[in-house]
Amino acid sequence: MRLEYTGPLPEQVGFLLLPQFSMMAFFAAVEPLRIANRISGRPLFDWTLISVDGEPVTASNDMTLLVDCAIDEVHHLPSLAVCSGFEPEAYLGRPLMAWLHRLDQAGGALGGLDTGCFLLAAAGLLKGERVTLHWESLPVFRERFPAIPTSDELFELGERRFSCAGGAAAMDMALAVIARRHGTRLAIDVSEQLIHERLRSRGDQQRMTLARRLGTHNRRLVEAVALMERHLEAPLSVAEIARRCGVSLRQLQRLFERHLTATPRSWYLGLRLERAQHLLIETDMDVLAIGLACGFSSASSFSRAFSERYGHSPREARRQGSQ
Repeated sequence: MRLEYTGPLPEQVGFLLLPQFSMMAFFAAVEPLRIANRISGRPLFDWTLISVDGEPVTASNDMTLLVDCAIDEVHHLPSLAVCSGFEPEAYLGRPLMAWLHRLDQAGGALGGLDTGCFLLAAAGLLKGERVTLHWESLPVFRERFPAIPTSDELFELGERRFSCAGGAAAMDMALAVIARRHGTRLAIDVSEQLIHERLRSRGDQQRMTLARRLGTHNRRLVEAVALMERHLEAPLSVAEIARRCGVSLRQLQRLFERHLTATPRSWYLGLRLERAQHLLIETDMDVLAIGLACGFSSASSFSRAFSERYGHSPREARRQGSQ
């Protein structure tokens, strides 16, 4: 799915399916290609399903797909999309890493759907590339791979790397590829077949606006929560947030209590603990490092706050998440 493709048709796209991959993202990427073939009346795209060992792969929804071949049967692909779900790096053994590097050296474009970029980054194949992932996985990726530029766009299409946020964003990326290869008219026709209301650009937001998520359009409150979300590692004081929003501390307290039925302090703490919970489940960072990354000054203060909020310790949360 590189930006430009001048090879023969149909264009060959490989999908590497890893255990617990996102079925939603996979189908959202494939179906636009299938429909483009049907509407155009000729085979524009062809795809191959690949697993590490050639065996069927079970997705995160417990549905199992047959594949066409194992990695050692594929020696070149114009494009390969890594389809993964939880803990993708756990499946990066030496044979898979060597295979990915061979495809890259042969000139293939490599990309990730949903969390696929975790595996590509761990394989050392994203240096100097900007990538995007699902909004829930982005903070974890940034902690794990701080040298790799990221964005919160729906998708990124580079010359030899591509990525998307998963879910419906895989459809948006596939439609963008169709538009660039074969024209906007065909992409619009495919979009209409999918009951997809418009061609979303890469810059469309992954998440609802903060105002919609909070259920309020109060500008001061939205500004305050946005400040909190941007300052999780080095928390601001509630007084400083009020000052930056141009309200008194008492006014800020009233806004949170009226619209969010919480105090500013408890809301802020909840955001930091949610981030910590994701890091505990999705990374191998030690507990102290996670606490520091979420604005706690010590492991004990982090553990105490986490236990009060969730009813179990950070270490217990990690054990439960790995089961």
